[in-house]
Amino acid sequence: MSSNSGDSRGLFSGNLGYILAVAGSAVGLGNIWRFPYLTAKYGGGIFLLIYFLLLFTFGYALIMAETSLGRNTRLSPVGAYRTFADKQHSFLKIGGWLNAIVPMIILPYYCLIGGWVIKYMFEYLTGGSASAAADGFFVGFITSNFVPVVWHLLFLGCTAFIILLGVQKGVERASVVMMPILLVLAFVIAVYSMTRPGAGAGIAYYLIPDFSKFSIMTVVAACGQLFFSLSVGMGILITYGSYMKKDVDVEKATIRIGLMDTTVAMLAGFMIIPAVFAFSGGDAAAVNAGPGLMFITLPKVFESMGMGSFIGAAFFIMVFFAALTSSISILETCVSTLTDELKWSRTRATMFMFFEAIALGIPCSLGFGAWDFISIAGLSILDMMDFLASSILCPLCALLTCILISRVVGTQKIVDEIKSTSAFKGEAVFRFCLTYLAPVILLLVLASSVAATLGFIKI
Repeated sequence: MSSNSGDSRGLFSGNLGYILAVAGSAVGLGNIWRFPYLTAKYGGGIFLLIYFLLLFTFGYALIMAETSLGRNTRLSPVGAYRTFADKQHSFLKIGGWLNAIVPMIILPYYCLIGGWVIKYMFEYLTGGSASAAADGFFVGFITSNFVPVVWHLLFLGCTAFIILLGVQKGVERASVVMMPILLVLAFVIAVYSMTRPGAGAGIAYYLIPDFSKFSIMTVVAACGQLFFSLSVGMGILITYGSYMKKDVDVEKATIRIGLMDTTVAMLAGFMIIPAVFAFSGGDAAAVNAGPGLMFITLPKVFESMGMGSFIGAAFFIMVFFAALTSSISILETCVSTLTDELKWSRTRATMFMFFEAIALGIPCSLGFGAWDFISIAGLSILDMMDFLASSILCPLCALLTCILISRVVGTQKIVDEIKSTSAFKGEAVFRFCLTYLAPVILLLVLASSVAATLGFIKI
């Protein structure tokens, strides 16, 4: 049941372009900032073990499912869902719209945080590393009302410029250039970090599982991280799948994307955990600094190192590339939906999202300054938007995709799509995970996120 709408649709040039573009989408702030502090919080090596087990079951199945749905229909999320949601299951059409709405909610605040990264990159490149590491620098910056908005606009402008160039000349070319540079920088910084005096304890904590630290929340946290890291439930994989040529091996591409994403996450852990351990004298709690880890704790760590200014500059350049490749995928998904559903030109759709991101990004920024009195369920404006998108809508979207494929489309149709180019050695794992395991895990993540926010459980 493929659509012919893909005849004039932008396509990735081939296997490498697709893999690097999707890996660029997956490799973002979630890998470099969120992964290390969650690993530290939930027991180091035991968290890592659970994460790997979930990656090659739950994560594998969802990437394959969303990608194949996009390639089969040659449509963005709304159209892909509508293709299969017959009269009996018309309620599932809402899943397509939710997949389309999620990136529209994420884009404004993601680009705002991207602006923070540019600000720190600028400080390190212009010799301001000491200022960046000073007490109160980060808080002073984000509470200065419209100053962060300027950096937000700069990051958003970089993203929009690449999107305007198109799928191959913009999205693919940017990913092909930035992803290898990102990997090289991550490796260099990780090696430097691991060779600092006192870093050995951090490496051991990171790699050796301590089963006494295992709990159900370890599974929930690992699953949540995997969920955010792989861009599942955001319409991105459906959209990028719709740009995939029919001769690309879906299974091999999925495995390579998972490995590349995990490599960067692992390197982020090697960059951050040993360095903070060495800086803090072996205190694991120092790595669990939450949102402040990258912008408050790490600059202090860099300042305490020899060559700290250079390493700090390289680190924030790497984070900028990671954030930009992810923001590109978020904006591209929004543009794809608008061009498919409203028949807008690529330029018109991009400019609409550019101003939407400004309109919603400014309140997110002011939520730390002039509008800090606004609190929803104890959350700032930015945190509330992130909670709505990441903790509620993303798991819900992924759950609806599982229902659509397993109960309406039929897993066989997706299996046939994959087998058109793949040997599909993981077919049995795919069928079990998509039909049984993924829905249970998604319901668990969704319920725990809501319960934690309402204060019923502690995550």
